[in-house]
Amino acid sequence: MMYGHTDLKKGVAIQIDGAPHLVLESSHIAMGRGGAVMRTKLKNLVNGAIFDRSFRASDKIESADMSRVNMQYLYSDDDAHYFMDQNSFEQVGLNHDVVGDAARYLVGEAKVIILHFNDQPIGIDIGNNVVLTITQTEPGVKGDTATTALKPAITETGLEVMVPLFINEGDAIKVDTRDGRYLERHK
Repeated sequence: MMYGHTDLKKGVAIQIDGAPHLVLESSHIAMGRGGAVMRTKLKNLVNGAIFDRSFRASDKIESADMSRVNMQYLYSDDDAHYFMDQNSFEQVGLNHDVVGDAARYLVGEAKVIILHFNDQPIGIDIGNNVVLTITQTEPGVKGDTATTALKPAITETGLEVMVPLFINEGDAIKVDTRDGRYLERHK
């Protein structure tokens, strides 16, 4: 399938030089006599590189033939992270390069989506937020604070997150996987 430049919206997967890329941002720019262009920010899904690229109205862009497989996280060891296909119950090991920073948010039995390009796993989608349990934090000290006071906390995966003073050890919190920020206490 081929895309025109106006089809390049956030989340669309395209193929450039044989590699899959994900559109992170796009904006339509009308140029005087030169015609309109679509300015995009792209992420190479193989090596993780992020770059800007403009497409003219005459450009035809090939879509990336990607598949998404629902899987469940099982465990990790020194060699890989292991997942189970939700339909076939087949277990697959992905090396640390494929999983990348998502490993900081993986907890037992988490539901994830493994991205495949040409039948090869190239990445993992864990969603925009996850629920993690606090394993270590200092007790909050109430006092007169002019702004929202935060303290460091460590989650069950080893991720360090700045949390409000009322969060204690054993509390479950929601964390944004895009930037590692605390979102809210999980009910």
